[in-house]
Amino acid sequence: MSSPQTLLGFDFGEKRTGVAVGQSLTGTATGLTTLSSQRNKPDWPGIEMLIKEWQPNALVVGIPVHMDGKEQPMTVAARKFARQLAGRFNLPVHEAEERLSSAEAEQSLGSHAAKEAIDQEAARIILQSWLGEQS
Repeated sequence: MSSPQTLLGFDFGEKRTGVAVGQSLTGTATGLTTLSSQRNKPDWPGIEMLIKEWQPNALVVGIPVHMDGKEQPMTVAARKFARQLAGRFNLPVHEAEERLSSAEAEQSLGSHAAKEAIDQEAARIILQSWLGEQS
């Protein structure tokens, strides 16, 4: 990434998807919102609104894997979500391998934090980590 870019990061889940925004110039990310799934599908209208508002150059999706690096059932679902994002919005979509981002978010916010806050924080952690790997 040579010129400064805005990115949206996603912590995909079957019930909720946490979203964060980040900047390549500063290498930082901030939690934005948590979108609820609609009839077992991502909240595409909500995602579209965020993309129109933030005008990201690229998207980053956390791909969950087991601690040993092996795939799990959510790995397939997150990769499908990443492909759908690319197809719907014609933006580059980067996959960020993630382990325990939700647990790290819960630890950071406290066990009594709302699930939506935890999902946003997990998205922030995923995007912040990805940005750090790019520099």
